[in-house]
Amino acid sequence: MGMRVTALGLFLALLVHAQDLSLRLTQLAAGLTNPTDIQHAGDGTNRLFVVQQNGVIRILSSGVLRPAPFLDIRNRTVGSGERGLLGLAFPPGYSGKRYFYVNYTNLAGDTVIARYRTTADPNVADPASETVLLTIVQPYANHNGGQLRFGPDGYLYVGMGDGGSGGDPQNNGQSRRTLLGKMLRLDVESDLVRVLIPPDNPFVNDDAARPEIWAIGLRNPWRFSFDRATGDLWIADVGQNRAEEIDFQPASSRGGENYGWNLMEGMQCYRSGCNTTGLTLPVVEYVRSEGCSVTGGFVYRGRESPGLRGTYLYGDFCTGRIWGLRRQGDLWNNRLLLASGLSISTFGEDEAGEILVADYGGAIYRIAGPVAPFFTSAGVTNAASYARGLVAGSLATIFVAGGKDDSGIAAADRVPLPTSVAGVSVTVNGFAAPVLAVANVNGQEQVNVQSPWQLAGAVSGSVVVTREGRSSTAVDVPVLALQPGIFTVNGRDAVVVHHADNTLVTAGRPLVRAEYAYFYAAGLGPVDDAPPSGSGGPRDPLAAARADVQVTLGGVLCQTLYSGLAPDFVGVYQVNIRVPDGIPSGTLELVLQAGEARSPAVNVPVQ
Repeated sequence: MGMRVTALGLFLALLVHAQDLSLRLTQLAAGLTNPTDIQHAGDGTNRLFVVQQNGVIRILSSGVLRPAPFLDIRNRTVGSGERGLLGLAFPPGYSGKRYFYVNYTNLAGDTVIARYRTTADPNVADPASETVLLTIVQPYANHNGGQLRFGPDGYLYVGMGDGGSGGDPQNNGQSRRTLLGKMLRLDVESDLVRVLIPPDNPFVNDDAARPEIWAIGLRNPWRFSFDRATGDLWIADVGQNRAEEIDFQPASSRGGENYGWNLMEGMQCYRSGCNTTGLTLPVVEYVRSEGCSVTGGFVYRGRESPGLRGTYLYGDFCTGRIWGLRRQGDLWNNRLLLASGLSISTFGEDEAGEILVADYGGAIYRIAGPVAPFFTSAGVTNAASYARGLVAGSLATIFVAGGKDDSGIAAADRVPLPTSVAGVSVTVNGFAAPVLAVANVNGQEQVNVQSPWQLAGAVSGSVVVTREGRSSTAVDVPVLALQPGIFTVNGRDAVVVHHADNTLVTAGRPLVRAEYAYFYAAGLGPVDDAPPSGSGGPRDPLAAARADVQVTLGGVLCQTLYSGLAPDFVGVYQVNIRVPDGIPSGTLELVLQAGEARSPAVNVPVQ
């Protein structure tokens, strides 16, 4: 029944998968004319470029607005209503290129995407250097979109409204033959003379669609942004009369999403009896009683407000409300953070990841949030299944903001585990929780701890995370007697080991009938001869689980030879089984049951 121990490395790789969040605004500048965009150049100068609707871009440097404009194209646009100079984007490697891109409506009211160059003075652009890359006819004066940004892939994304009026009378949102009502994806860097189409755009081989299209079904995506840590795309789409919406596109997307307009507005049908098949619904909406024009923002990734990290900030132009949206597993947590009183026209992000917000009346503010760690009850989970709750003695994962500033994993260097790693400690009902690791991987911050054995018999736990002397608000979390979960490598494929040679089961070397194997689990509850909190599972004698443990593979009951603490690991259980003889080949579901509690099913390849 023994196992080969590889210290903590294997599990560190596998595991790295309500408080006050009020905001504070500090004014950085005033006296601007209807700001529509705020950008930085990514060139190390920390300058902020503020786009004004009237056709002027101004530079804010070290808290001072330069009197001379960076760019003045007032002779090419008229800033009124929803028209004017609307967006600015600096290409990757701007400091060596000295050109940039803008989105504006020309004197005819049509959208223009153009490139400009700077002069010998890096604070002054040449208005005569314009190269028009794309012109899109606008049938009405409103719903022009206006944002353009370079994605993590180096391509230029352009948000286009549906062309205006009300209700999308030309059905542009759903038509693939027009660029209106779309997110576009363009290659403007490979050839500085003409726009190229990225070869992997979703409709590039569809003769019935424009190849520039990345996604369809948008009404007026006034502001969108990419998460600088994950590459995920967040789109705030302005609604008609009922609801404003936030759309989310993961970085893994290959494009082609249909966000629903004008079949739907938000999460409900706009056209009576609409068919939602194939549509990508918003992750959150708010109705007209809460605001009338959504302004998209950014996922906070700065350092000055660590408790805010990982939160998508967005606001409303009409009411000045600012919300924070966070993902908790498959759920989305949306909270009103501030009633600012501003007419929020845009958000911005500086080079350090701090977030700015603009009042259409002419002021720019820096946003600040909590410095203590922040998490919710939904973020305190079983380390294997990520189900909410704690089990005494078992490994737990706390998804937290403000746990670790820099990317990477800080791991405990010894067993018994310490009660603090990288300045982070955790208590549950006042008992110190041994800390395995503190991680920040792909923008996801988490703390892995062992739930103290002293929680046995409790029904709830008051969890506090402290970092460098700053403590979170206590969060109440349910404590369960049993909560079985099986460790996986990706949320689906179980970590199963061939007993004969202690190698991982893979698609290339699957399980075979009648062989002996073992896998790792969490949440199996009390054991015989439990070691002190923070200590590894004993080898002689083994710490067997007291619960009745059963395992099925492909629905067939397995012979269970051992279930209990994994020798030398902290808070991790090991289950040894014999693979049944009469199971089919293929990818089968592995399920672990302890008492009446069942784990989520995970996959195992069987030959």
